[in-house]
Amino acid sequence: MSENKNISIKDVAKHANVSTATVSHVINGTRFVSEDTKRKVHQAMNDLNFRINSVARSLRSRKSHVIAFLAPILASETSNFFFMSVAAGIQSVLKQNNYHLVLSDSHEEENFETEEIRMISSQMIDGLIMAPSSRELDYEPLFGDYPVVYLDRVPDNSDRDSVVVDNKTVSKEAVQMLIGKGHKRIAYLSGPYTLTTTEERHLGYIEALSEAGIPVEQALIQMGEVSLSSGYHLADSLLKQDPTAIFVSDNVMAMGVMAYLQEKKISIPEQIAVIAYDEFQWTRITSPPLTVIEQPAFELGVKAAEVMLERIEQATAPKQEHRLTAKLIVRQSS
Repeated sequence: MSENKNISIKDVAKHANVSTATVSHVINGTRFVSEDTKRKVHQAMNDLNFRINSVARSLRSRKSHVIAFLAPILASETSNFFFMSVAAGIQSVLKQNNYHLVLSDSHEEENFETEEIRMISSQMIDGLIMAPSSRELDYEPLFGDYPVVYLDRVPDNSDRDSVVVDNKTVSKEAVQMLIGKGHKRIAYLSGPYTLTTTEERHLGYIEALSEAGIPVEQALIQMGEVSLSSGYHLADSLLKQDPTAIFVSDNVMAMGVMAYLQEKKISIPEQIAVIAYDEFQWTRITSPPLTVIEQPAFELGVKAAEVMLERIEQATAPKQEHRLTAKLIVRQSS
């Protein structure tokens, strides 16, 4: 629908008691405008039935006011709730600034992800926020002429803005808590060492043990496919090493671990203590409820969107890395 030919920006400005420049900035998101003023302008537009022709606006400003979010989503994973919370955080900021969000899925597969980036690059977008499926893939040749913000994970040798969780610090804190309760044989279970998140959680585990003078035993460390069945079978392998506690750095694998322990009637935390990523509803209704590391998913999305909008306005500014703090939630499993 085009702009109402009988109503102009001047009419909207007069109705809202602001300048025409302010109305233009609200429509195009070209400068900061206070929330109170934005509400007045949007109310005036509604009152006067003023509609924006987004295509015409894009041609005039060379902006589409569309940001794409490429996330690894698998139908079988509870961790999809994490990325949906991230997307909600992104959208909350974009909506306030008259931008729209387009969500795309990489299926956690490099080939599929590559095709999705090529598709996104062929569209008219103002920026891409993505959680890459690999730390080793060179993404740069795939991108178009738009800013990119990496979220949650970062490829090696990246020269782009990033917003991540401080996984190492909170993982170290979790293992230190177990050590403080007298545990010395602490097992570690995670997905493959192909993501920066996995690496940081592993480093936190290693550092906590080392600082406590506890030898790192490779037999107590298992990495495998991110799935419930993998968590189940690796738990069986780890329990043969007689650990007194287990730290699971992936939520889906944690479900497999809990299924194994409950099936074998292994008492938690009396026979083995458990700490896991991430905070989901199911972790509260296990017996006993799980001690978990809660990641700030919504806040990650908010920060990524803010960084993206700053990058759009200041294309030549130095690269930024933002690290958000996760929270250890202590329950009865530890």
